[in-house]
Amino acid sequence: MHFLILSVVCSVLVSVLLKLAPRRGIDIAQAVTWNYLAASALSLLLLQPSLQSLRNGHAPWLALLGLALALPGIFLVLARAVREAGIVRSDVAQRLSLLLSLGAAFALFGEHANGWKLAGLGLGLLAIVGVSARNGDAGGATASGWRWLLAVWAGFALIDILLKQVALSGTPSTAALLASFAIAFVLMLGWQLQRHFSGRRRLEARNLGFGLLLGAINFGNILFYVRAHQAMPHSPATIFAGMNIGVVCLGALVGMLAFGEKTSRWNRIGLGLAVMAIALIARGAQA
Repeated sequence: MHFLILSVVCSVLVSVLLKLAPRRGIDIAQAVTWNYLAASALSLLLLQPSLQSLRNGHAPWLALLGLALALPGIFLVLARAVREAGIVRSDVAQRLSLLLSLGAAFALFGEHANGWKLAGLGLGLLAIVGVSARNGDAGGATASGWRWLLAVWAGFALIDILLKQVALSGTPSTAALLASFAIAFVLMLGWQLQRHFSGRRRLEARNLGFGLLLGAINFGNILFYVRAHQAMPHSPATIFAGMNIGVVCLGALVGMLAFGEKTSRWNRIGLGLAVMAIALIARGAQA
């Protein structure tokens, strides 16, 4: 269980760092770039994936390229959502992306739909409406905040769908992650070099340090989640529910207590519905 707790903490810490970045004058694009350098190195050192599957003709390079574009893209979107709408609502939107993933699993991957999953899907859609509702007070999200929340919701679902496509190809998840991280780093580095030499934004050491820290924590989230599944191989639904509900609840506490984020009544109702939806979907996975 301690691996699951550590994974939840790392996930929320990523949002905390994204919240603090503008206050520290950090360029998010540079930080995200170095994040993937750290994630690639740690994947190679700690997960030690076999790369043989990437050398055969059946490697899903199109899906891997899609991941390499979507991963840094959703990082940038999440950073904007945290800034515009806050940690509380951004973490809920991120975790409720499983609704779109579940819908895709029914439509594209032949997953069985049962009453529990459908009930969770319905509650989750209501939760999205509540969480995305704009606050009426000055401490609430900006007018564009709900758009970034929906972008987070859709972006994380896209990543999950691409990961499912990679899994169906038979490529080990560790090898797929390493390839996606490495390609993402190369693409992002090319963009940062272009910005640097064009004079738009110079490369700075503080962005490097912040990005490496972000990458270490981001990778920790993945590593501890994998370790949790290995430690509890017969309880995947429990880990799934614990991870998602844990992030929603801890993110809400951190956002409200540490950063003074204000939520409306509809936001709080959406938060409660999100927890119920995740629990129902997890129950459906056991059925």
